[in-house]
Amino acid sequence: MSTALDGVRVIDMTHNQAGPACAQILGFLGADVIKLEEPTGGDVARRNMADGKGDSLFFLILNANKRSLTLNLKSDEGKVLFKKLIVESDVLVENFAPGALDRLGLGYDVLKDINPGLIYSTIKGFGTYGPYADYKSFEPIAQAMGGAMSVTGQPDGPPTYLWPSVGDSGTGMHTVIGILAALQQRHATGLGQHVEVSMQDAVVNLCRVSLRDHQRHGHVMGRTGNQLGQNIPGTLYPCHPGGPNDYVYIFAQAQMWLAFLGVIGRPELADDPRFKTMEDRWANRQDLDAIIGEWTQTRDKHEIMRMMGEAGVPAGACQDTGEVLADPHLKAREMIVDLQYGQRGTYQTVGCPIKLSASPAKITRPPELGEHTDEVLRDLLQVSEDDIAHLRQGKVV
Repeated sequence: MSTALDGVRVIDMTHNQAGPACAQILGFLGADVIKLEEPTGGDVARRNMADGKGDSLFFLILNANKRSLTLNLKSDEGKVLFKKLIVESDVLVENFAPGALDRLGLGYDVLKDINPGLIYSTIKGFGTYGPYADYKSFEPIAQAMGGAMSVTGQPDGPPTYLWPSVGDSGTGMHTVIGILAALQQRHATGLGQHVEVSMQDAVVNLCRVSLRDHQRHGHVMGRTGNQLGQNIPGTLYPCHPGGPNDYVYIFAQAQMWLAFLGVIGRPELADDPRFKTMEDRWANRQDLDAIIGEWTQTRDKHEIMRMMGEAGVPAGACQDTGEVLADPHLKAREMIVDLQYGQRGTYQTVGCPIKLSASPAKITRPPELGEHTDEVLRDLLQVSEDDIAHLRQGKVV
């Protein structure tokens, strides 16, 4: 069975999270992803948060389904080999500091002349143009500048950082969309193009509902904690036995009100004048939340989720990281998978969130640094064994 991106070759010149997340999804979908790394250390993520078991879990969770080629792009021989590699490739993804590849003489204007069909994808904190283009960024900077922090947190607290990586992995996912669109357009034109996604742009796109509400209400949007809009119930409720993550989120829209009351065993509340309409429930939300919270604290969060789900009322247990890794539903959907890697042995990682019926993703382990250097040079670029030995001696690879 062929894969969705069978025959597409991607050169992954990225590090840390945003770029590797992008390239990994392309690998999950079947592209041949060659991770190009500096010979002496490779992706800095290999060492970030290392725990004495070889390459870090931070690196492993972002670099499955790739091959690793080491190449010194500061050497003349390395640049020659790189340009030959570009001729044989469809997509390049890079997230270096602004202008880094241009200074090496390997920017888009140079590479598109070598391979007019190349899709050259860049991920930058603020893009390649605009007043902030020369500024560097990391996840919290993107969240702050994109508006995400300002609407996250409790009403009486400061702006709050979101642990889900909307600035890094979120940008990577946006870049995947751009690359797939450019591949589709290339079928018609035969030409590649420059795909650019900035971290700030991606976060702004994910925050568009808050920007809508700003314009709708005519003022800066504040923080509302766990309350979603004016829907009641529409927040997080405490559960038994009262641990730090023993909470369930319940979101019962107006048409689900009677079903919700049936689940909690309080059908008489349908006739309570405090709760007759959604507006009434919002006006008396403290009373209603107290009633709901009293009921939820007598039950386990997973039991409540099951009871609500069977009644057609949306609810979700607040799962901690251990519960996510052990979730039978996620395992059944191959979103939590086991892989083997070097001295680490078995570890758990995240699978492909995109399910294709005709070409399901197969998850393979990340590459050791330079593991596929000889293979790529020999099979793809027709470099002889003697020349490979010469390159290695000269520290080109």
